[in-house]
Parts: sequence; C-alpha cells; structure tokens
Amino acid sequence: MVEECVAFLRPRIGGIYLDCTLGGGGHAQAILKAAQGNATLVGLDMDPEAIRFAGGTLSANSGQVRLVEDNFARVREVLTRILMDRVDGLLADLGVSSHQLDDKGRGFSFQSGSPLDMRMNPASTLTAGRILNEWPRDDLEALLQRGEVQGAARIAKSIINYRQKKKFVNSEDLLSVFHELHLPRRRSFHPGTLVFQALRLAVNRELENLSLLLSQLPLLLQPNGRAVFISYHSLEDRLIKQSFKELGRSGVCKILTEKVVRPTREEILQNPRSRSAKLRAIERTVS
Repeated sequence: MVEECVAFLRPRIGGIYLDCTLGGGGHAQAILKAAQGNATLVGLDMDPEAIRFAGGTLSANSGQVRLVEDNFARVREVLTRILMDRVDGLLADLGVSSHQLDDKGRGFSFQSGSPLDMRMNPASTLTAGRILNEWPRDDLEALLQRGEVQGAARIAKSIINYRQKKKFVNSEDLLSVFHELHLPRRRSFHPGTLVFQALRLAVNRELENLSLLLSQLPLLLQPNGRAVFISYHSLEDRLIKQSFKELGRSGVCKILTEKVVRPTREEILQNPRSRSAKLRAIERTVS
C-alpha cells in the first residue's frame, strides 16, 4: 500500500519523516521520491539485516537518510540521540517483512524444517523454541488466549505432552502437534496460523511495543504532522483503532480514516501477502 501511505503522509520538501519499520526501504524510498529527494528520512528497524539491505536501497539519497538499528518502542530516545525532535510524518508498517518471511532460517513460516526462532532482533534471547520447551502450561495457555486461539487450553496441554517425549526443534515438531489434535482446516489459512502468530507476538513483544509507540504519538508529530499505521491482524488493528479514537476525542489529533483502508484487488493479485492489510491514518492538530 505504498501509494496510499504516500498520499496520507503528503511528503514535502524540507520535511522530516520517520519510518518506524524500515524493512527493505521501499516505503522510505517512496517518501523521499514524493519530496523530490529534499527531505530528511529517519529509518528504524531492530533487524540489522534490514538496516544493511535498506542502506543499499536508499544509497542514492544517503545524505538525507539516517538509519538506526533500534526498536520503535524507544523512538523518542532515538530522536533525542540523533538530535531531532518532532517529525512531519510517521509510518509504521507492522508485521513481518517479506525478507524475513522468505528466509527459512528465521523461522517465521511453516516451511519444512524451519527453526522455531521468530526473532525480529537476532540479539534477543527469547525464541519460539524456548517458549514451547520451557514455559509452564498456564503461561502457554495465556499466550494462546491472548492470541485469540480457539482451544487454547487443549493446545497448551498437547504442547506439554509433546515436549515430555521430544524437544521442540523446528516447525515440523509444532505442526505434528496440530496434526495430532486434528485441528479443523479453515479455507483461508492453516489451522496453526494463529498459534504461530501468538508465538511471534510473544517473542518480539509486538503488542507491547506497538502500545508504547502509539502512546508517544502526540510527542512525536509536529502540528499538522501525520501518522500512518498498517496492521495485518485484528489484535494490532484494535490497538491502533482504540488509540486513534482516544486521541481524536481529546482533540490532540484528527482521524483521517473514518473507515479502514484496504488494499486494492490489483495489489492483492500482485502481492497476496497484502490481503489482510489495514491502513489507518491520523493528523496532529495545531493546538
């Protein structure tokens, strides 16, 4: 949804823009292009591989770009560290990048033999494997319930039973648990999708980090500055929607998307991974 992001952000010459989820640098490149290459772009990502890759993508505009390896939950600290204050536009394209999904070694997909890793920041010590092999049953059940997984208690019990016989090592181990439980297959996605998602959210503290970013919005945006968020599941979208409503009611911000913006049919055909994307945008008021 690059075009929609740029349309809502309205990049201008001399503006300062913050891409909280740099990934491959595609959105950042589009923002700079819309500002005719005469804007400042700060790109954040906690994945050092993304920082390296995006550095190549944005090399033609290296003078206007500051790339920082850090978590967007600490965005205020990052801006202070690089001697910046508020920005004219902020973008957060949440979820897993295509590069991370395609890298079998990162463990973000169902690919056969993928390690149970799921860390966006390779320096983190918590992995999906550690959760499955070490967390108590009650904690596993709570994790699954938070991820809105049906049958959380039953699945948590099966995980405990499985690891008593064999350690969880790769995706096939977890998939075998789903097979033994005879989870119903939904037409649109694998029955274990929500379990994988719940594990990924816990490993990376994604909902907690998103909440921290949202809480900082009034301090991050210049008057008339805009923020665009793209989410890929209901847990993220719910947090964004509720936060935007509170900011709108307080008069601090104005909601620009009364209805969520979805990708076009053409984009979904070109990029099937975009089918679940939901875009919401907000503008900082002058007062």
